[in-house]
This record gives sequence, C-alpha cells and structure tokens, in this order.
Amino acid sequence: MSGNVTGIVVRLKLSLLRNGLRQSGGRRAAYIASAVVVLLFAVLQLLGLIMLRGTAHADSLVVLLVAVLALGWAVMPLFFPGGDETLDPTRLVMLPLRPRPLVRALLAASLVGIGPLFTLCLFTGSVIAIARGGAAYAVGVIGVVLALLVCVALARAVAAANIRLLSSRKGRDLAVLSGLVIAIGAQVVNFGAQQLGSSGLDRLDPAADVLRWVPPASAIGAVESVSQGSYGTGALQLALSAGALVALIAVWSRHLTRLMTSPDGSTLQTATTAAVRERSSTGLARLLPAGRTGTVMERSLRYVWRDPKTKAAWVTSLAIGLLVPLFNAMQGTGSIYFACFAAGMLGIQMYNQFGQDTSAFCMVAMTISSPRDAYVELRGRALALLLITLPYATLVTVLTTALLGDWPRLPEALGLSFALLGAMLATGAWTSARFPYSIPQEGYKNVAPGQAGLAWISIFGGMIAAALLCAPVIAVTIWLNVAEGGGTWTWLLLPVGAAYGAVLTLLGLRLAAPRTAGRLPEILTAVSKG
Repeated sequence: MSGNVTGIVVRLKLSLLRNGLRQSGGRRAAYIASAVVVLLFAVLQLLGLIMLRGTAHADSLVVLLVAVLALGWAVMPLFFPGGDETLDPTRLVMLPLRPRPLVRALLAASLVGIGPLFTLCLFTGSVIAIARGGAAYAVGVIGVVLALLVCVALARAVAAANIRLLSSRKGRDLAVLSGLVIAIGAQVVNFGAQQLGSSGLDRLDPAADVLRWVPPASAIGAVESVSQGSYGTGALQLALSAGALVALIAVWSRHLTRLMTSPDGSTLQTATTAAVRERSSTGLARLLPAGRTGTVMERSLRYVWRDPKTKAAWVTSLAIGLLVPLFNAMQGTGSIYFACFAAGMLGIQMYNQFGQDTSAFCMVAMTISSPRDAYVELRGRALALLLITLPYATLVTVLTTALLGDWPRLPEALGLSFALLGAMLATGAWTSARFPYSIPQEGYKNVAPGQAGLAWISIFGGMIAAALLCAPVIAVTIWLNVAEGGGTWTWLLLPVGAAYGAVLTLLGLRLAAPRTAGRLPEILTAVSKG
C-alpha cells in the first residue's frame, strides 16, 4: 500500500508541475529559462569542484559548501512557500493516510525537481574533489544519498512546523522579503569570496573543523576521513548524518500527525486578545502629534508594519542602505560619502506616497478640501518617514565613519545626508502628486500594467532633481576640502546641510500641496488600477 501511495504522490507532483506550465506561455518560458540557468550553474559548479581535486584545503571548502546549501534548504520553505505545492500537507488532510506512508511518499516527491538535481550535482562534485581510493568513493555514494535526504527532510520538517505561519499574512510577508534575503546573501558571499581570494583557503579550516561533525556536512566529511585512513571517524560521521535523518523524519511525522488531526485555529481570536491588541495600539498614538498630523503619521507607520509591499520596500531600503557603505568600508575601498546612500535609499520611500493607498485613497481624498488640508496630509507622511529615516541615516553615517576611522569628516557627511534626505522628501512629495501610479496588491510586480513609464519618471526623474537640488551643498563641501585652511570650517556643513534639507522639504511640501488638492480625481484614478 505504501508503494502505491508513494507512486501516486510522485505522479501528483509531476502533474502539478505539468499543469502549472500549461497555464500560460510566459510561465512556461520563465520556468524553462530558470531551469536552464540552474542546470548550467550546476554543471559549472560540478566542473569547478572536480578541478579542485588535489588542491590544499579543498575538503574545508566542500564541507562549508554543503553546510551553506543545507541552510538554504532549511530556509527555502519560509521564503518560497509557493515553490512546491506539496510542501503543504494540509491539502491531503481529507485523505485516509497514515503518517508513516505519507512521510515516505512526500520524501520521494521531494526528490523530484530542479533543486534536488542541483544539490545532487554539488554533492557529487564535492565527493570527487576529496575522495581518494575505492573505499572513499564507496563511502561517498552513501554520503551523497544521506546528505541529500537530510536536506530534503530538513525542508519538509521546517515546512510542516511552520505551515500555519506560511498560510497566514505573515507568511506572505516572508515570501515578499525573499528578494532581500537573496540580496543580502549575495553581498555576504561576495565579501567572503574577496576575503578568501586575498588570504587563501586556509582561513576556512577552523569553521570546517566544526562543521564536518554537523549533519549533513558530516556525511561528506566522512569521505575525507576515509581517504586519510580514519575509518572509525568516517563511520561516526556517517552515523551522525543517519541519526539526523531519523530525527528529522520523526519530527516531521509528529508535525504531520498534529496537522492531520487538530483543527486549524489560526484564524480564531478571542475578545480578550482583540482588546489587548486594541489597548496596545493606542500607545504609539499618544506619542504622536495631535490632530490630522498624528493620524496621518500613525496610518503611514501602520502601512510600513502591516502592508507586505510597503514592508518589503522599507526593509530592502534599510538593509541595502546599511550594507553598501559598511561592506565597502570593511573592504577598504569605501568612502565616508557612501553613507549618503542610506539617506538616498530611504528617501525613495517618499515617492508615490498615494500609490500604497490604492483605491482606499478615496477616503483620503474626501478629507482634502483645500491646499492646506493637502499640505497637512503630505507633512504627516513626511514626518512619519523622518521618524525612521533621520536616526537611521545618522546611525549608518556614524558606523561608516567608525569603520573608516575618519572622524573629522563626520559633520560634513551628516550634513550631506540631511541635505539629500530633504531634497528627496521635497521631490518625492511633488512627484507623488504629479506622477502617481498604482501598486498591485497581488503578485510580485510593484507597478500596474501600463504605468511603468510613470514609475520611471517619478523615481529616476525625482532622484536626478534631488541631486541637482543638493548641488549647492556639494559645491560648498568640495570648496572647503580643496581651499587652503578650509578644512577647519567643514564642521559648519552639519548645521548648513540640516537647515538646507529642512528648507527644501518645506518648499517641496508647499509646492506639492496645491497640485495634490487640484488633482485628487486624477490621483485616485491612477492609484486604483492595481
């Protein structure tokens, strides 16, 4: 019976894949293109690992690669829950299936796909890179199978343990943030590769000595141990991976049993919980200004916390604004002026302020009857943005200065950051009224069809205008740094830049308010298309 269940679930996985590709030609083309790229990368990885054969410290490198890949399998269900339809076992809850045959069937289905094939290529290349002798290759075959099964079981156990989260709004937030994880991971890998290129692979040995005893890396580490004649050590490392596989399957089976037999209470909320949340939500409102300004600020901050698209944009800007200056500073190629990147990335959030409202902007439009109302609305949104951006830009600038050890230039860097932030708030308010566009609530696109041109004009046109508005402060900075004796006066750039940014923000809000009040129907039409 279990064999029949396994075959049925594997065929179900293939049918889901085939039917998904039949939905549209674009989806089919995207899948084929991604499959070709992944397979090409897998082949290149395999060839690269084979070429490492005989290289000193190659065993440390492959152990780390296996550990990193296993970490990817662990987090994959959290950030890409839609990548495998069979990750959600609750779809099978109505079928009369016992946990043990279901675990075997789902484990077999997990081995079908591009991800397992890529993992198999990397593990195979790792074994070829470090195996020496027939016994090592025999252990390598067992190690590759064990490591692959541990990775698959790990992904399944994590998915089963967090399936309630993945099917909720917070789970969709995680999926939206997957691009950020990839971007940060790419920066970390790039930084690590540069460090290894300058210092050699021997720096990996301390970490590898620990990870070779951690499954599934221990299964590949057993190949190196057997190659050196340490058969007992190799057997122990294989046993660790086998034990981890048994433990993961047991945890997975327990979660499956719970999911199949317990009701879904994820949407239940008691009156007491609701009351507690309501009371806690008023705490922030007490700290904000009274009147419409405080209400607008609270609404904007709630968008940042609750709306998936807005949250993803903010977190991405916060992370990239921090990573770019700090990574360049740590690599020794940075400049203190790179800290302005944080203000620029966060200032972009002022652009298309009404697009995040979508059709709900009609409620905002009903409260605007004059340019004064529009000014207060825009001012509240700008203040909410400043509440996060101003201390964050300051923190990034201080951290960059500390890494570079260039403390005398801290005032001018802060002044430039504040001036740039003020310029972007000013241009963002104006372009929000002049070039609004809709942000679709579903899918990964951030611009509604037919409005890509508006988005390009709004963001890039505004950024160019902000750079031009900052030209006077930039010119003064250059003049003080090149003029004889001007270095003693660079501290004045901090108050000058802050005042200049504040004046630009006020002028931008003043100019944008009448245009906003006069274009309410056009703005509502533009932001409601998504």
